[in-house]
Parts: sequence; structure tokens; C-alpha cells
Amino acid sequence: METLKLIPGELIHFVLVTVFSLLIGLSQRKIHVIENQDQRIFGTDRTFTFIGILGYILYILRPVDMILFMVGAVVLASFLVVYYQFHLRNDRDYGITSILIALITYCLGPLIELLPLWFVLIVVVTVLIFAELKESFVSLSEKIGKGDFLTLAKFLIITGVILPIVPDTPFMEGLSLTPYKIWLAVVVVSGISYVSYLLKKFVLKRSGILVAGLMGGLYSSTATTIILAKKCRQDPAQIKQYMSAILFATSMMYFRVLILILIFNLDLFLFAWPYFLVLILISTGIALFIFLFRNNDIREVNSSQFPDKNPLEFQTALIFTALFVLLSFITYVVLNRFGTLGLNVLSFLVGMVDIDPFLLSLFGGKFDITISAMTIATFQAIISNNLIKMIYAMVFGAKKSYLYLLSGFLFVIAINVFIILII
Repeated sequence: METLKLIPGELIHFVLVTVFSLLIGLSQRKIHVIENQDQRIFGTDRTFTFIGILGYILYILRPVDMILFMVGAVVLASFLVVYYQFHLRNDRDYGITSILIALITYCLGPLIELLPLWFVLIVVVTVLIFAELKESFVSLSEKIGKGDFLTLAKFLIITGVILPIVPDTPFMEGLSLTPYKIWLAVVVVSGISYVSYLLKKFVLKRSGILVAGLMGGLYSSTATTIILAKKCRQDPAQIKQYMSAILFATSMMYFRVLILILIFNLDLFLFAWPYFLVLILISTGIALFIFLFRNNDIREVNSSQFPDKNPLEFQTALIFTALFVLLSFITYVVLNRFGTLGLNVLSFLVGMVDIDPFLLSLFGGKFDITISAMTIATFQAIISNNLIKMIYAMVFGAKKSYLYLLSGFLFVIAINVFIILII
């Protein structure tokens, strides 16, 4: 470190400008050679290096008003305009990526002088990566439909526009429910579902049955269980794969609930995470055990067969919001009138419908109950939900799958019950 202090800062900056400009130029050479060896371009490695050096020299000669730097920018832009006209007339190529990269390279000198090195590195790395990913972006744009951009816009609106302006004032005294918490719950649940939706649609478009169960469980373990059970009846030769996928969906349900706890109630997370970890490992272990004794034929499936419904549909968000508000009030009333006993009964009942709104109201409601009572209520709702999923799977699935369903679900439920008893 002492040796570095003896080296003039201008020398270090010059070397950095030269190296970064050369890397960008080498990247451009590689890209243009791969795309079209005969295509005429204004320059690659040496040209980009000289552009970066020129920008640095003109900046340090007059850094106060940057007149020389701006004059150099105008001159460089003029040459690039001439090149672009020639390129457009002869090659019929309307792209300006190389021109923009050349202008960014010209700006490296002032960036290194004025800003931290980490920011300059981010700029250079971003240029290198995005320049190389042209074909990937083309392929991705072909997969994206108009509805996907609309979905992304909705997600950005509900997270970046609506959430910050929603008031955080309680509706009534004694109940911590606020418009902000309601909308935050919508954002969090929609965000988790949206990630699963994107993974299934773009990354795992054609994946194994096992992966379909994993991603579906992150979205909705109940819906995934029903669909996998129906597919199992149509394809009885793959019973073990479908049954393991159903149990993987349940393990992802535990993971999803744990994420919600971490976001909405840190104290509960610190208390309950070991129990959830045990259940995740056990349910995953059972699923793997069944999967290891599957038939050798591992088939690919189209993810469109599984639940990839847009998680940001207005109707879905409206139903979730209504259930969240309703269950928050119900939980508040039940606790005030019937105490912990009433909460236990309520937790079993809501598990037969949809546990997310109830659990979120419980996690963020700041009710006058202990952490252990809240944890027990959470696991009771999950037990009820697992029982319903087991019944759904047996009703919609193949008869040969009953043994796997009963043994798998009942063992997981038994572990749930044991955890409740020791809390």
C-alpha cells in the first residue's frame, strides 16, 4: 500500500483508462468478427483505446470548465455521424450500439477522475455484458408477449408507485391493520408468485415434473397439488414422479411461509425458523425418497400445463385483499372474545380455504398473543391445509397413488403435530 502511494494518481488513472478502453475495444472486435467478418466498422481495440485516452487527456488539460473535453466530444460525434451515414447507406444497418459504446469509452477519463472506482467498474462491466448479450436479448424478446410487459408494468406500479403513497394509519384503535400493511401484503405475496411465474414461463418452460412441483409450490401448493394429481391419473406410469412433485410443492409451501414470516415478523422468524427448516428438510427428504424409486423414464413437461396464471390480475389481488382485511378483523374479534382457544379453532378452519391471508394478518397484526401461540396457530393452519391437499390429491389422482399420498402427507403432518406439542 505504501508503494502505491508513491505512484502518481494521474499515472494510475491513465493506466485504468487504457486498460478499460482496450477491453471494450477487444469486445467489439470479437462481436463484429462473429457477426460479419466483411462488415466495415469504424474501429475496434486500438481505436477504442485511443478514444478513451483522448477523452482523459482533454479532461485533465482543463478539468474546471471541461471545454476541451466537450470540444473533443463534438469532434468525435461528428466523425461518428459521418461513419453512421456511410454505414447506413452501404450496409443498411440502423444499429448505433457501437457508436454509443464509443461515446461511453470517451467518458471513462472523467468518470475515473471524479467517481469511485467501483462505479467505473460497474459501467465497464455493464457495457461488456450487454454488448455480448445481443442474441440472448433477441431470443428473450421473442418469448415475451404483450401481456408480460403489462404484467411487469403492474408490478412496478403496485410496488414503486402505490405502496409509497398509501397511508400507514390504523383503521381502528387496538388493531394495527393499516392501508399500507394491506398493500404491502399484496405486494409481497404477488412478488413471490410473480418470481415463480417468470421462472416457469421463461427459465423452466420445458422442465421435469419434479421442477414443475417445486415452482408450482412457490406459487400455490394447493393448485399445484390438484393439477399434478389430475396429470397423474392421465399418466399412471409416472405415479412416483407426480407424488414426489406434490410433496416437493408442500416443502416449497413451508419455504414460502417462512419468507413471509421473515418479512412481516422478525421475532416470530427468530423463534420458528428451526421448526420450519426441519419440516422443509423432512418433506423434501420424503419427496426425494419417492423420486429415487421412480421409473427410469423421466419426462419433460410443458410448464403451461401447470399453474402459471398471472399473479397480478386485478381480480386475484382484489380477492386476496378482501380476504386479508376480513381475516384480520375476524382474528382481532376472535382473540378479544375467545382468546387463544378461539385462535386455534380459527386457524384450523382457514387452512381449508387459503392460509396466506390469515397468516399475513397474524404475522403483521401485532395481536396480544405470545410468539409460541402465534407459531402454534401457524402450524395448525398448515396442518389443515395439508389435510385438504391430501384429500384433493386422492380425489383427483390415481388410486395407485393413495399409498404414497397417505404415507407422505401423514408423516409430514405427524411432524407438524409433534412440533406443536413441544413448543
